[in-house]
Amino acid sequence: MALPDMHTAEAIPEAARTEIDRLLQSGDLFRYTAPADAPVSLLEAEFAELLGARFALAVSSCSAALFLSLKALGLPRDARVLIPGFTFAAVPSSVVHADCIPVLCEVGKNYRIDMDDFAAKLPGCAAVIVSHMRGHTSDMDAIMALCDAAGIPVIEDAAHSLGTTWHRRKIGTLGKIGCFSFQSYKMINAGEGGILITDDADLVARAIIMSGAYEHNWKKHPVLQDAFGQHQNQLPLYNLRMSNLSAAVIRPQLPHLSRRVTDGRRNHDHVAAQIGQSPYIDVPAPLAPEVRAPDSIQFNLINMNDAQVDAFVRAADANGVKVQVFGRSADNARAFWNWHFVPDLPDLPQTRAMLMRACDVRLPVHLPTATLDAVSDALLSALETAQGTKAA
Repeated sequence: MALPDMHTAEAIPEAARTEIDRLLQSGDLFRYTAPADAPVSLLEAEFAELLGARFALAVSSCSAALFLSLKALGLPRDARVLIPGFTFAAVPSSVVHADCIPVLCEVGKNYRIDMDDFAAKLPGCAAVIVSHMRGHTSDMDAIMALCDAAGIPVIEDAAHSLGTTWHRRKIGTLGKIGCFSFQSYKMINAGEGGILITDDADLVARAIIMSGAYEHNWKKHPVLQDAFGQHQNQLPLYNLRMSNLSAAVIRPQLPHLSRRVTDGRRNHDHVAAQIGQSPYIDVPAPLAPEVRAPDSIQFNLINMNDAQVDAFVRAADANGVKVQVFGRSADNARAFWNWHFVPDLPDLPQTRAMLMRACDVRLPVHLPTATLDAVSDALLSALETAQGTKAA
């Protein structure tokens, strides 16, 4: 069967169209125009309740949320921030943007932080960003134990993990701050957008002001007002606000999250069970406390040389499935050696080896079973084609 565009998102609910039309008629697009109940403010309240957090701040992107989190922590210039070597370039970029220094640690074949390397590099770091890259949760028990003992704050980059749980606790609520994405390839699609959550009133007050709550616009946030007074006019304004239009697109999708999480997990497990039977594919299992909310699948190619890996990608593409091997392109933003803006970029041999064989395939949550079967068949057929390729 002909496969659909695997990057096509689920339709936006009709309620969003109604609200957008109302906003266009009123011209009320700026989050601080209305005295109360602006769509962005309502989104923040609803998202905080959904995650079980005290406070939420909606901003222009998850990258903006990460940047504001670092700034709100009050880190000094050139503070060292520990991040995994497998993440999107926006994560080290947010660290650099905050005038800090990214410190990269190794990641294993299961896409999760190597705890030995993490523990070795943690001393001397002022903060940690844990990227749950592509929704794969690292050992948060071990990470939080080490960081809590050292008094080091943890920011969760949960861009890919809205709906994932760890010991039944929602990802994004384990660290001091959780950051989420509403970019089009995520569970909630607004094209662009992000949000951060925290239980720390003083921290979110600083983030709110720096996000662009100039003059007394911070009074429109339901945060302890005493938290703001000492920071007004003391902090720079970065103007990273979310618009009411974006919030109007996001809010009607929140009630669909639980169903999308269930569908995404079903789709992932269905394809994993089929392609995992191949001797050339390893689909890493989740850690025991994790219940994932995937909208894509990652797997490692094993017992294959570089020429066979490249042949597999070409054959899969010819079969209608786009496969991204993170390390097999010159400009992939998830390959750490392409982050030339990072000072003293380390060589992470374990992470590099993993990225040279780690594959990524989109699996939109709305795909029917017949399409999932066709995706599996296309990948398995591409493997057969690749096996006839000799090493260069």
